[in-house]
Amino acid sequence: MNKITQIKDRFRGFLPVVVDVETAGFNCETDALLEMAVVMLQMNAAGNLVRGNTFDKNILPFKGANIEASALKFIGIDDPFHPFREAISEKEALTALFKPINHQLKLHGCSRAILVGHNAFFDLGFVQKAAERCHIKSPFHEFSTFDTVSLSGLVYGETVLAKAARKAGMEWDNEQAHSAVYDTEQTADLFCTIVNQWPLSKEPS
Repeated sequence: MNKITQIKDRFRGFLPVVVDVETAGFNCETDALLEMAVVMLQMNAAGNLVRGNTFDKNILPFKGANIEASALKFIGIDDPFHPFREAISEKEALTALFKPINHQLKLHGCSRAILVGHNAFFDLGFVQKAAERCHIKSPFHEFSTFDTVSLSGLVYGETVLAKAARKAGMEWDNEQAHSAVYDTEQTADLFCTIVNQWPLSKEPS
């Protein structure tokens, strides 16, 4: 089988980019975006999707942002303004995180990035709203996503990330869970594992 080995050909011109955000609540309109991690994906010579580089930033709450104490406790942040977090503004963070995405879009000849996430609509909502606040153009498709919740439910009968990862033969560390980097990398590995079960071949010319 003549496998597809170009990422733009595998996903109809889209570049899948795995994203996870940690936030101070569930409402992207009002609640602070505190962490964001991005994992790039690549296709190897064998036509398999593999995890690439990870980029992440700790982010300061935007002016007037709502911060739920219960959300901070859940993600393990005592003080979102603490200097040890080395957090930066939303605009600085998005500018830095969008840069490698835009680079990969040009490198692979893709038209748009498409967000891959576990409950992807949640992550996309926070990213798009932050980009809007900062007047920065988002590289992501406005509404289309690849959601590993749906994919895991179909393939493994599990929708919880930890349970789906274990079903996929991956290790899971509860101590590291709910940090943006760990969750994003695990989601990336899960997505790759699922996609690689269904390789595509090139259309005959």
